[in-house]
Amino acid sequence: MRMTIVDSPPSTRKATNVSLGANLLAEAKALRINISQAAEAGLSQAVAAKRAELWLQANLEALESSNAHVEREGLPLARHRQF
Repeated sequence: MRMTIVDSPPSTRKATNVSLGANLLAEAKALRINISQAAEAGLSQAVAAKRAELWLQANLEALESSNAHVEREGLPLARHRQF
């Protein structure tokens, strides 16, 4: 599974309603933060983090097996290392 940040071209944008804390929203507006862009950036990061978590869960057995093999047998081709 590839981890990518999802970025939609402007033509495929979809309006949605979200509920935000009133104080946070007021401060963001006072600071002239684009709420839509900030929400999209945060959601994009959350999606990437969840994909990474799911990838790790799906591949945990293989990773543990590989690590156990290296612990038992050492690194493959280690005898050829010159450092």
